[in-house]
Amino acid sequence: MGRQLVPLTLDNLADLPSSCQACVFWELDPVSGRDAERTGRSESEKKSWVSTVLEEWGSCGRLAYVDGRPVGFVLYAPPAYVPRGSAFPTSPVSADAVQLITARIESGSQHQGLGRVLIQSMAKDLLGRGIRAIEAFGDARWEQPRCVLPAEYLWAVGFETARPHPAFPRLRLELRRAVSWRADMELALDRLLAGAKARPAFHPS
Repeated sequence: MGRQLVPLTLDNLADLPSSCQACVFWELDPVSGRDAERTGRSESEKKSWVSTVLEEWGSCGRLAYVDGRPVGFVLYAPPAYVPRGSAFPTSPVSADAVQLITARIESGSQHQGLGRVLIQSMAKDLLGRGIRAIEAFGDARWEQPRCVLPAEYLWAVGFETARPHPAFPRLRLELRRAVSWRADMELALDRLLAGAKARPAFHPS
């Protein structure tokens, strides 16, 4: 089985799951996001967002391939590029952190350690750019796949609560810890990433 991890670019954006290629839940504020969906501009807005972040900040994601087939991804960026984050009750993300936006592993590729590899690749990329930590808004009431990652699994892989909330706590992971994650965390990561694919049923506002 041949594995390959590559940075997300405009050239491989089409290798994201189809539901994610046109999802702008995180990339636009709530009003602009609804307008983009209503007018059919979601996919072009997604491309524009990736282009802007790449040009102004650099790599903002990793794609995982197995035998040439895309099977997973992780997406991240500084909070200034993630307008939806400001709608959460536990915002803002800390000034020294980058935001883990969302991630996913295809169901047929779970339990192979790809979750750990993806997150460690992100951590190494950010450490090399002088970033100390990554934060994410977790869904403490998660019941089905959605854009907001389940808090339970973020806690399970080492995230700690930076700001508590009954529904959407803000969680933090020191990146040096992510680089040295133990193999016994792989299952939790695979479960986490496999469940993050659909739009949330509830939109914070």
